[in-house]
Amino acid sequence: MIRGHMVKIGGLDLSEGPGVVAVISRFPVEQAKAALLQGADMLEIRLDLLGIKDTKSALKMIAEVKAAVNIPCIATNRLPNDGGKWEGTEEKRIQLLLDILPVVDAVDVELAAVADLREKLISTAHELGKTAIVSHHDFNGTPPMEKIRNMLEMAWQSGGDIAKFAAKANSTADTMNLLRVTHAATRPVCLISMGDIGKHTRVIAPFYGSVLTYGSIDEAVAPGQLNIAELKRTMRLLL
Repeated sequence: MIRGHMVKIGGLDLSEGPGVVAVISRFPVEQAKAALLQGADMLEIRLDLLGIKDTKSALKMIAEVKAAVNIPCIATNRLPNDGGKWEGTEEKRIQLLLDILPVVDAVDVELAAVADLREKLISTAHELGKTAIVSHHDFNGTPPMEKIRNMLEMAWQSGGDIAKFAAKANSTADTMNLLRVTHAATRPVCLISMGDIGKHTRVIAPFYGSVLTYGSIDEAVAPGQLNIAELKRTMRLLL
């Protein structure tokens, strides 16, 4: 339960329980259908992993996905430093997200994105009634709790409806610290401890207040990521 804040993605009210997000990284229609069968609540459409670089292709793909499944979609076009595969200018990266905002339910933009472009994307999302996720990924290690809290605050201050922070766990203490920050958050967060040591946080972080958790359809697209079926099955056991 989110303390004092309601946030929705599409018709899904995340104050009533966490959303399980399936990452669409290849064969979008086939993966979307599989995600729905496995129990995903929404899709993250990774334009960078799909190799989509133009608006026409993106709109066509999203239309095909929406014709196949009727669940909310998050658009993401990830920066290389945040684990993405985008090849092109920052202006084109953000413009592609702007172009498809009307046909998706939420957008994920990095805290490291060029500030004025990020602000334009978030403000446009809000004008259209869409949810903005502001994210940061650290593939080297987990910073101290105070730094995590500061980055979450920066994400909220930049206009993020959900502040997302994912960091590699190098020790069990790292995972505990991440869960402590999650539990203490007063606004919507998604926190993930990446890698084998932190794999269990993808299941249990939602019980500490993380409003989203991400899974794969088949191959993991982030360190320690579980597939949707495993994620849902394990979460049901704990409920």
